[in-house]
Amino acid sequence: MQIDVISDTICPWCYIGKRRLERALGLRPQKSFEVRWRPFQLDPGMPASGIDRREHLAQKFGSLEKLKPVQAALEQAGLELGIPFAFDRIQRTPNTLNSHRLIRWSHSLGLQDDMVEGIFRAYFVEGQDIGDTAVLARIGDAIGMDGELVEELLNSDADIESVTQQDSMARKFGVQGVPSFLIGGRSLIMGAEDPQTLAEMIDRVIASDAEGAAAAG
Repeated sequence: MQIDVISDTICPWCYIGKRRLERALGLRPQKSFEVRWRPFQLDPGMPASGIDRREHLAQKFGSLEKLKPVQAALEQAGLELGIPFAFDRIQRTPNTLNSHRLIRWSHSLGLQDDMVEGIFRAYFVEGQDIGDTAVLARIGDAIGMDGELVEELLNSDADIESVTQQDSMARKFGVQGVPSFLIGGRSLIMGAEDPQTLAEMIDRVIASDAEGAAAAG
């Protein structure tokens, strides 16, 4: 069964959602799943060079004080899942288009999960600017891609249209926030649900497919 994860690379709940999905699939070891990562830009109008993160958050939340309880909740959830969020290290909020292009390319090499993990870790744990093509090239190189080729492609227009079209398709499908999980191509779950809830939702889709196959047979 295919599970499409619609996410953005600057979304901390998407990193949490990745971990929770991994645990959910671990609860169903007898089943076979293919996880595909799909693009969604929370702020597609972000300047290509990004923006100072404190400035961006102040604009978005009204003040940095209002953000503290949100970050505290994220840090606690992260600790429970082995994610040591280090929000204080992040200096810029990037445009995420290039990171989504890189995730798209990594799929053909069977490296998509490693790529998503690498990008999330670089941004949320190490505070790197994942809008910087050199940073993305280093992440690609570290997981087994050709870093020089990655940088060359990122400096071209390759797959920009494909990524923006997938983002648009997700919105037309009803995705209003991320992470969202499309199970079996038809059942959409929005939000970083806990592993047991995700596993049960996947079970329902599997059961529905089995009933449909039985009725057709």
